[in-house]
Amino acid sequence: MNVVLMGPPGVGKGTQAAALKAFLGVPHVSTGDILRASMNEGSPLGKKVKEYVESGRLVPDELMGDLIAERLARHDAARGFVLDGFPRTLEQVAILDGVLERLGRSLDRVLILTAPEAEIVHRLSGRRSCPKCGSVFHLESRPPKAAGICDNCGSALVQRKDDTEEVIRERLRVYASQTVPVAGAYRTKGLLAEVDGLGEVAEIGARLKAGLGRTQPA
Repeated sequence: MNVVLMGPPGVGKGTQAAALKAFLGVPHVSTGDILRASMNEGSPLGKKVKEYVESGRLVPDELMGDLIAERLARHDAARGFVLDGFPRTLEQVAILDGVLERLGRSLDRVLILTAPEAEIVHRLSGRRSCPKCGSVFHLESRPPKAAGICDNCGSALVQRKDDTEEVIRERLRVYASQTVPVAGAYRTKGLLAEVDGLGEVAEIGARLKAGLGRTQPA
C-alpha cells in the first residue's frame, strides 16, 4: 500500500509510522531522514540540499519532490511506503501527485492523526531533553529518576525552545493554516481517514489499521 501519514506535532506520528512499517512490510519514508541521507551521501541532489540547509533556507518544494521521487523509486519501496512529512501544503499535494504519476503509482490512503490542542501542548511542554546525549524524558509519562537529571549521562535536562507553550501554539497555528487544507483535498479525493490520536499506542495503531481497511499484516 502507498500511504501518507499526517498529523500535528506531538501527536505520535513517529511511533505509529514505525508500527505501520512493520505491519505493511514497506519502508517508512520520512522527509527529515531523506534530507539527512541525501546530504550524507553527497549525491548531486544532496549537494543542492546542503546548500539550502547550511544557508538556513527552506528546501524548495520542487527539490523535495525530486528527493522523494528518488527514494520511492528504490527497490525496497516497490511494494509501497508510509510517507511522513510530505505533503504539508496544497502545492506539495500537486508535486506528490506528479511524482507518483511519473512512477506509475497512486496513493491508496491518507491517514491523519488528530488530538485536541490542549493535549498536544501538554505532551510537548512536558518534554525535557538532554543536551549532551540526546535522551528525551517527560515530566509525567517518562520522568527521570532524579528530577532534572538525565538517567543516562547525568547531565542537566533542558526544555527545548520549540517545546515551550508559546512556540508549540505557533507551530499548531501553522499546521492548521497549511496542512488542514491538505486533508480537505484528500477528503475530496476519497482518500482520507481521520484517526483519533488519543489513547494507548496499541489502541491508536488498531484505529490506523481500521483506517487502512486492513486488519492482517502484509
